[in-house]
Amino acid sequence: MKSVMARTTPMRQRAPDAMLPGDYPDPSVLRVGETFYLTTSSFEYYPGLLIWKSTDLIRWQRVGHALRRYVGSVYAPDLVEHNGIYYIYFPAGGTNWVVTAPHPEGPWSEPIDLAVGHIDPGHAVDEQGRRFLHLSKGYLVPLTADGLTVTGKPEKVYDGWGYPADWLVEGFCLEAPKITRRNGFYYLTVAEGGTAGPATSHMVVSSRALNLRGPWEHSPYNPIVHTASADERWWSKGHGTIFDDPAGRWYIVYHGYEKGYHTLGRQALLERIEWTPDGWFRLRKSASRKPIGGCRDSIGLSDDFASDRLGLQWQFWKDGDPQRYTVGGGLRLTGRGTEVGNSSPLLCIPAHHAYEVTCEIDVPDGVLAGLALFYDEAHSFGIGVAGRRLAYCREHWHVDEGERPAGSRLTLKIRNDRHQVSLLYGTGDTFTLLPRAYDLSSWHHNAFGGFLSLRIALFAAGQGTAEFRNFRYTEI
Repeated sequence: MKSVMARTTPMRQRAPDAMLPGDYPDPSVLRVGETFYLTTSSFEYYPGLLIWKSTDLIRWQRVGHALRRYVGSVYAPDLVEHNGIYYIYFPAGGTNWVVTAPHPEGPWSEPIDLAVGHIDPGHAVDEQGRRFLHLSKGYLVPLTADGLTVTGKPEKVYDGWGYPADWLVEGFCLEAPKITRRNGFYYLTVAEGGTAGPATSHMVVSSRALNLRGPWEHSPYNPIVHTASADERWWSKGHGTIFDDPAGRWYIVYHGYEKGYHTLGRQALLERIEWTPDGWFRLRKSASRKPIGGCRDSIGLSDDFASDRLGLQWQFWKDGDPQRYTVGGGLRLTGRGTEVGNSSPLLCIPAHHAYEVTCEIDVPDGVLAGLALFYDEAHSFGIGVAGRRLAYCREHWHVDEGERPAGSRLTLKIRNDRHQVSLLYGTGDTFTLLPRAYDLSSWHHNAFGGFLSLRIALFAAGQGTAEFRNFRYTEI
């Protein structure tokens, strides 16, 4: 393996705005003509593999989900096209899977188990048209011509780039391989350093070869993307995919945690790259700082549930059973479990440092239902109604917060003001503060694990059906 001397002093990099603010990790972008399509890891949230589209990389629109059957925690997808068919390769449940479609907007097939280990499959085609998957830890495995079956055992072909020994990282964690063919070279873009932990953990690394099996030459510009200091805005930047636009401009999309806001999860970031005369790519030094974001103002989370289909901003925790709910003139959600943690709540992804959500709720006897901020089964914080009594949650539900106001319908409110979270209830425009505020700044992966984020939840537990109306999400 040919090696290039590592740069011992990391270059301080610019701080872009989020392309997709909120929890959209491991972004994979594919251009189809003049339209860009994107999918990200969906972990334990179902339906999974949400597909977005854009024509300018600024305004993004949800168009559908590629995965509806639960197969485990879904991460690190690769969205690709081959011979007019679209594929998403992804790991979940200790194996790797693929779904296919005639168009990125679907319809997508049922998932096919490739029965191969490792994680983060990256699709590649060699000069003879043979298909492969690059996998974590530098392995390569061959595929059949239709891309739906593995035909051999994983073979070690890549050792990764050796970063300086004194860098603070989470671990070597060679993963996220993405292949780009250009001017006779295969460019292998990978992640190293671990995806969380210290601010400087993650990075994007590039190597190239004339053959998919190597030998690999490391880029003199490594790491292409890296957080050099905890003083920077974005932490643990890594997991990159490079692509071009119709005008021939090149970009890299990756993810990172925003300093002080790990609760929002890993946000999708975009930067321009440039190709050097000797055939390497690097972050573009003279890139304009126009906002490559904009979705922050049009994320479309509010929902009156008037449609006969559930909005694409919603996902269930570990479940997507369509028999549990109906929509149209409101959302009617059938109870499950005994509290929010085991109720498989309905979730959406916040995008701001400070926001509030309100929702009208009608709860019959025998049901505990309400509004919460949810990390996982063991960690939620919110307000609810059980019969005639108010309830609140801080990890477990306590149903003794006083009698609710008269009337069948109550409006619940959660205000998250930069991690300081308060709970309110009322009728009309008048709200009463519940004396149960809490600081949720530590509710994120570095404390709890799971690579998840703090999400807004509507939930119903117990026997019966709760009704939700006029869900509103507002930045404050």
